[in-house]
Amino acid sequence: MIDQQSKTRNPWSFIPTLYFAQGLPNIIINSVSVIIYKNLGIPNELITSGTSFLYLPWVLKMLWSPFVDVTSTKRNWIIAMNLGMVCCMVVAAFSLHLPNFFLISLIIFGAAAFVSATYDIAADGFYMLALTPEDQALFAGIRSVFFRLSVIFASGGLVFFAGYMTEAIGIDKTIAWSLTLGIAAVLFAIFLVYHKFVLPFPSTDGSSAATAEAEKTPFAEIIAAYFRQQKITAILAFILLYRFGEAMLVKVAQLFLLDPTDKGGLGISTQDVGLVYGTFGVISLILGGITGGAIIAKYGLKKTIWPMAWALNLPDLFYVY
Repeated sequence: MIDQQSKTRNPWSFIPTLYFAQGLPNIIINSVSVIIYKNLGIPNELITSGTSFLYLPWVLKMLWSPFVDVTSTKRNWIIAMNLGMVCCMVVAAFSLHLPNFFLISLIIFGAAAFVSATYDIAADGFYMLALTPEDQALFAGIRSVFFRLSVIFASGGLVFFAGYMTEAIGIDKTIAWSLTLGIAAVLFAIFLVYHKFVLPFPSTDGSSAATAEAEKTPFAEIIAAYFRQQKITAILAFILLYRFGEAMLVKVAQLFLLDPTDKGGLGISTQDVGLVYGTFGVISLILGGITGGAIIAKYGLKKTIWPMAWALNLPDLFYVY
């Protein structure tokens, strides 16, 4: 059931910020970090090998989602993870000035990835508890829009800002990226305060019968039950491999754009990468997602899953070429 406060609290007051805050760290950690390290002189092989592990918390978050469900309310987790992201961004900004900044910042980004994945668990669960079934259907597309807007803001706006400061104004690259991460920290601080006062208090958040029963079940048993599902091997293979090729190539794509032509790259400036790749590229992804959704709606997922899989993975061959 949805409590009275959730009914009277307009979802427009918190769904946009809830999902903008969900997308922002994902892109900073997995995409913007690559450009940061490239600008600061880290070799390509270290960038690709180091940052490739940062996506793991989002892949494996199912393993600790039961812990999130039974230890506190989704609302508390959201606010705590907002605070966690503030701390991670501030420390990451300062770490860039240290002699061994690559390893230190990589560890910080890894912690931030865990924080962000935990936020995803709480935010998606809160969405189901705070909205009526009708509002859930209505805001399904809206939350996706604000998630995508955060992608444009991070991979486009923040990257363009850092590039502009270094290439147009002449600010030191380390200072420019520290200021950029500082802007992200300020945004998460705003989300923290805003969510503290605006998020509703669903009566079922942390107090349902299912949660009470789950609290009696050992955590190890919850994990074991997950792996006893039918066709669990196929499920895990799909989760881990469906976008595996794309995930590997995404790490290289920005390095390809930034590398000079004598090293096989396109020699595009950081400022232009933010504009072309981070803005127009993301808009193209959004349009593709809308088109794909329309195709699935017309023909059904069962008929389109394999064509969609081929459409996602075959272009990888052209990237390699």
